Amino acid sequence: MRSRSPRKSALRLLLAPVALAALGLGWFGLHASGGSQPLASIAIPMNAPEDLPDTPTEWRGRVDYEAIDRQLTDLSRRPEMAGLAVAVVEDGKLRFVRTYGVADRSTGAPVTPQTLFRWASVSKTATGVLAAAMARDGTIDLDRPITQWRTSLHLPGGAEARVTLDQLLAQRTGLTKNAYDDRLESGQNPALLRANLVDAPLQCEPGTCHTYQNIAFDAASEILGEAAQKTFPDAVSDRLFLPLGMVSAGFGMERLTGARDWAKPHRGRMILPLKESYWRVPAAAGVESDIVDFARWMQAMMGTRPEVLPKAVLEIAHRPRVNTGRLYGGALRQATSDAGYGLGWRSFSYDGRRVEGHSGAVSGYRATMMFEPATRTGVVAMWNSDWGFPFRIPFAVLDSYHKRGDARWLDLRELPKVKADVAARPARASAG
Repeated sequence: MRSRSPRKSALRLLLAPVALAALGLGWFGLHASGGSQPLASIAIPMNAPEDLPDTPTEWRGRVDYEAIDRQLTDLSRRPEMAGLAVAVVEDGKLRFVRTYGVADRSTGAPVTPQTLFRWASVSKTATGVLAAAMARDGTIDLDRPITQWRTSLHLPGGAEARVTLDQLLAQRTGLTKNAYDDRLESGQNPALLRANLVDAPLQCEPGTCHTYQNIAFDAASEILGEAAQKTFPDAVSDRLFLPLGMVSAGFGMERLTGARDWAKPHRGRMILPLKESYWRVPAAAGVESDIVDFARWMQAMMGTRPEVLPKAVLEIAHRPRVNTGRLYGGALRQATSDAGYGLGWRSFSYDGRRVEGHSGAVSGYRATMMFEPATRTGVVAMWNSDWGFPFRIPFAVLDSYHKRGDARWLDLRELPKVKADVAARPARASAG
């Protein structure tokens, strides 16, 4: 039987009724908004205390968790980092939860397992799975053209009459990559931008290649919301997050900033201003949660919750529809191959094994979820800075699981040395 600290167990027993009561009362709590319309009426995000594998005595499995923890500790001390939360699922079970650094450099508030971070584009996985679930039960037909629903999306040459919902979710609109994202970031209305995509340049004939989108992809929020007869965030929460017990997961900037424990965005030592831009395309980048619920989501994607997400639903969502270019850059680009895209879902080969998931990036936040379907082993990680180096974390963990001794993914010696005065500098806020 796993040993527990008496103090840790007593604290959890003491806090559990308080947390459960807060959850019960929280349903009248926060009103989150996105764009001009309310997204959802959502509970105060708080996970009841539980026996998390967050200490060395509780880490069990093939992965060398103590070595990984040392590497993550060193990584978190880099000046490019603020805070970091990591969870590892091994053979379908949660085996490691650890947090590092600060949620807010100005106060020194630490990251905890309850700290909310943004999923950024990992949100697309929830959109794809919702669509797959609705297709499985006959609510929608993925092979229908998107003009069969009320949507603001218009494509060059009237291609919206030919592009199916399946092709939309597989990023096959043909538009040039990230079309009009710059306009979204400047504050323009996403529905108007979708209408104006009729004049955007094409990279290929719609339906014939993969071109990554946010604004066009978010037409799915209009389509799936209409089909579910509720707002898109409510549809995701009611169909997916709540049945999976993901009480901290939801949508909206006000919801995030109204939480008791949330990570502020950073760039190095600088705290960045929050911008609502990508919350206004919720299907593309609207989710936030704590690390525990992020791990629950990955476990569900592995097939551990068939009563909520049957195997057939996951197969619909995860099946690659189109080949993509290589992922990442540098060493990771060379180490991965055979990349494909499903319904808001990436897959590729690493070291001869299939890996699935998604990653995301918005200003001041990064997130990644990667796992091997064959072993049901993988990693979720979120951090509140712009640095890309931590995208290597899942590869380091998978190498440890497979006892690959030559891996050096988290070797910091290749990076510039940190000067002591830089590491000691206090945070400063950005003017904008």
